[in-house]
Amino acid sequence: MSEETVSADEQQVLYEVGDGIATITLNRPHRRNAITAKMLQQLGDAFLRADNDVDVRCIVLTGAGQGFCSGLDMKEAAAGSDIGGNPDAGAALPHTRTLPTNILFNLDTPVIAAINGAAAGYGLDLALGCDMRVGGESTRLLPGFAKRGIVPESGGTWYLPRLIGWAKATEVSFRGNDLDANESRDIGLLNDVVADEDLVAVAKDWAGEIAGNAPLAISSMKRLFRHGLTQDFESHTHHVLLQTMALFRTKDFKESVTAFMERRDPRFEGR
Repeated sequence: MSEETVSADEQQVLYEVGDGIATITLNRPHRRNAITAKMLQQLGDAFLRADNDVDVRCIVLTGAGQGFCSGLDMKEAAAGSDIGGNPDAGAALPHTRTLPTNILFNLDTPVIAAINGAAAGYGLDLALGCDMRVGGESTRLLPGFAKRGIVPESGGTWYLPRLIGWAKATEVSFRGNDLDANESRDIGLLNDVVADEDLVAVAKDWAGEIAGNAPLAISSMKRLFRHGLTQDFESHTHHVLLQTMALFRTKDFKESVTAFMERRDPRFEGR
């Protein structure tokens, strides 16, 4: 297992890799992992690092300490020293394409959010952008944008209607009430709820299952899911057919057939 070595002051996002899984941890536990401009930069870099590593087959995203991410650091904003309070911090982000939420949307590597504690504001949008979300018993999703006079600015307005339907998305957003773990699971915002102490282990178990499957097929599925959101059926199935024919030519597909005939588990190489 390897870990990025950065000074403690700079290390607002932790990165480590083991067994085909990249674990990315938001690392401002004293502020419930509230975002800063530096954290955004480091998080985007971590996502790209994992996606560009052929040995990484799944990403687990979580937060250090007692919370996943509390959103904008209101204390820093009020002090005028970071996003929301410092014009220079915003000037460094004149477009959205390099923001972590946009990078996250375009990743071909599967991402599982292990949501410990509260996910609020930006933290909620970040969690919604992951492919799967596992919560602990203490997990809380806090969609209180309307109570702050703002909107879900980092993907929430796009994800929520697609994940839970128009009526439920408007109920969640317009009322702005906190959602506990079980309610979040029941309406489809969490895939599962487990004991707090088991949260990261369960997320890594899921990631391990994904890492054991054919990585080229997984990344192709994710791209096709993403593109299918804006394609008509005929165009989409045409692209699926082309992708399937390409996968038939891979070493991994041949290995899957051989392993099936030999009654053993396949050994995929991503080729």
